[in-house]
Amino acid sequence: MKEKIKLFLDSDLLESYLLGTTTTEEALQVERYLSMYPEVRETYEELQDNLETYAKLYAVKAPEALKERILNSINKESNFKRNFYRMAVAASLAILVSVGASYFFWDKNQSLQEENSIVNNKIDDLEETMRAQLEDVRNQFIVLQNPETKKYTVKGNKKAQELKAVAYINPVKRLSYINVSKLPHLPKDQCYQMWTEVNGEMVNLGIIKEASSQEKLLALPYADDAVSYITIEPQGGNQSPTVENIVANIAY
Repeated sequence: MKEKIKLFLDSDLLESYLLGTTTTEEALQVERYLSMYPEVRETYEELQDNLETYAKLYAVKAPEALKERILNSINKESNFKRNFYRMAVAASLAILVSVGASYFFWDKNQSLQEENSIVNNKIDDLEETMRAQLEDVRNQFIVLQNPETKKYTVKGNKKAQELKAVAYINPVKRLSYINVSKLPHLPKDQCYQMWTEVNGEMVNLGIIKEASSQEKLLALPYADDAVSYITIEPQGGNQSPTVENIVANIAY
């Protein structure tokens, strides 16, 4: 009986079964030996432990270190009689390590490239935003300080009698801004929104709120015979202006 078990252990069936490479008949034979002989079960459990060791080490170590630790673990726990198939398992695991490591570093490289691309895009976006903000500040200074700038007082109609705003139009520099200093209270489900009609096209300037200071300006698109509107819209804004809810307009 011992000779039969020895022959079985000296074969590679147990290792192949663990790695999932046995045929149906071979798998049935291995399962039969596992259920009948404690020595076979013990050997199989040791092989499983070695594979688990590989998995745990692989998560934190480089491929070469993985290979060395797996081989050392196998050599320490093996005896002379089982050395042959232990080395076969080590070779199989080393192949898995090599393939897994290649994928690991490829995946890391892809991730780094994607992260680098995202960071570069964010930097580009930030630079563009800063350039736009600096340009806007420069234009505001020009509008407020230039003697050619015309100042228009904007008042609301009957739907928003308390509305107060001042528009600054410079036809020479072709720049226009508005400062909205007072907006009448609205229900929570409504908001004020600004629009400008430029060359027959309605431009959505978004939801507006009261400015915190007189220097807080909102840029208006400039064009000959342009008209800007302030409307009351549903909370969150609208895609097109509600004509019957126009509360103020500025022609320039």
